[in-house]
Amino acid sequence: MDTTNEKILVTAALPYANGPLHLGHLAGAYIPADVYVRYQRLKGADVLFIGGSDEHGVPITIRADREKTTPQAVVDRYHAAMSRTFERLGVKFDNYSRTSLPLHHKISQDFFLRLDEKGFIREEEVRQYYCAPCRRFLPDRYIEGECPHCHSLGARGDQCEACGRWLEPEQLLGPKCKVCGAAPELRNTRHWYFKLSAFQKRLEDWQASKPEWKNNVREFSSGWFKEGLTDRPITRDIDWGIPVPLPDAEGKVLYVWFDAPIGYVSSSVEWARKRGTPDAWRDYWCDEATKLVHFIGKDNIVFHAIVWPAMLMAHEGFILPSEIPANEFLNIEGQKISTSRNWAVWADDYLDVFPPDPLRYYLEANAPENKDADFTWKDFQAKNNGDLADVLGNLINRCLSFVEKNFENKVPPAGEPTGAEAAVLDAARRAVASIGGALDAFQVRRAVAELMDLARAGNKYFNDAAPWSAMKVDRARAATILNTTIQLQAALSLLMEPFLPHSAPRLRAMLGVPAEQAARPWGEIAEVRLPDGRPLGKREILFGKIEDAVIEEQIAKLGK
Repeated sequence: MDTTNEKILVTAALPYANGPLHLGHLAGAYIPADVYVRYQRLKGADVLFIGGSDEHGVPITIRADREKTTPQAVVDRYHAAMSRTFERLGVKFDNYSRTSLPLHHKISQDFFLRLDEKGFIREEEVRQYYCAPCRRFLPDRYIEGECPHCHSLGARGDQCEACGRWLEPEQLLGPKCKVCGAAPELRNTRHWYFKLSAFQKRLEDWQASKPEWKNNVREFSSGWFKEGLTDRPITRDIDWGIPVPLPDAEGKVLYVWFDAPIGYVSSSVEWARKRGTPDAWRDYWCDEATKLVHFIGKDNIVFHAIVWPAMLMAHEGFILPSEIPANEFLNIEGQKISTSRNWAVWADDYLDVFPPDPLRYYLEANAPENKDADFTWKDFQAKNNGDLADVLGNLINRCLSFVEKNFENKVPPAGEPTGAEAAVLDAARRAVASIGGALDAFQVRRAVAELMDLARAGNKYFNDAAPWSAMKVDRARAATILNTTIQLQAALSLLMEPFLPHSAPRLRAMLGVPAEQAARPWGEIAEVRLPDGRPLGKREILFGKIEDAVIEEQIAKLGK
């Protein structure tokens, strides 16, 4: 599918600013989104890549209570930390915002008022759990109990992590206050509800027009439609959040599920204002020609495929999501990630020891696109040492060291090509098309496999052509082999850009790829040609091998 000059608005789920990023976050949304954005830009698409920290909600206040500090102090710390982590990984948002900004508060309140004016919000007196020892109404995540559906213990008042059902606190069996452990009592309070039920038919018809969507998104939504959509509470009794903009709603804040997706809009508005074109965000959010793509994990499907589109429908004037490539979960060494048990690999801990691209490659090659995937340190080591060092790195180092020794570190002159040269360069052309097709379909795993297959084809060509043997009898033939291998590496240096953004420019520097060649659009990558006699740059080891002792040290950290 040709997306040249297409306008694409890409978002990645807003991470909660209540802790550092771990590999599960990266594999689910952020690495796939960054790969897709980089690829689309190489195709010439007009892409706006938006992100930000989700800074409201009960997880923030729980951490603040535990640390005996303020919610603002918590979000300030983790917003800064996550911003730095994304920068270190090479995840390049056009704007990375935060939902505690006054700008976001104002836009969210205006959104609420618009829905209220149009009759899609209703007020209701309800009975809600109140903890007498804590002297407060309990937000959903302050309540734990037994799931009424799968009967797992430890289900939260908003969701059961075991079966994925969205819950209300009143549905829990044997509820307990998470803070003090007391059994809460039901008391009367007032809340406002979004009339989600009014949009079921429209949502079903809209999703029926999206047969290309991933099965997990369609099946999850179908289950909700079969049960029947119900109105959802939009406010909470809590003192951290966006105040409800109504005169009779003192002490109420907007429920985080309502304000968080609006963060995509407010981040876009902030981006437009920062660049001095305050209305430019409308070119994306209000133009039906724009393709809106939400990268999320499967735990966010209900919000992005049902609730958020209904909110957009109710508001009017905004485009609806075009694609929702939701990924499954990443496990660690065969076990579900548990931050409380420190059964996780934290992104910053990784980056303090290893370079970013081997991790990006591993999470791309092992992406949890259709089922849960597993990160193991031994497999990470094998992928780094086998694929990156022995396949891609070996092809580069063997060729360039030979040129350095025998051809004054300049591109050897190309002689008369044989069928072997034509075949390997044709493989590059096919790879450009197949990698692009995979990324257009959000299949990062297949795309990066195609990239590595091209490197393998280059190694096979180099081994079969044996320039070291040709050099003894026919220097011109050896030069042709090396020239062809260098041209293939030049193409690889551009194809690598979405997947290995730190290594790709290093390879281009080694090859001396000029700026005008590096700027070729995606479809012309296989036609990059470095002229005979062009000086090469300084050769270096692109991917180092990882020793067993280093990996054992990382394994020992798990669960500690």
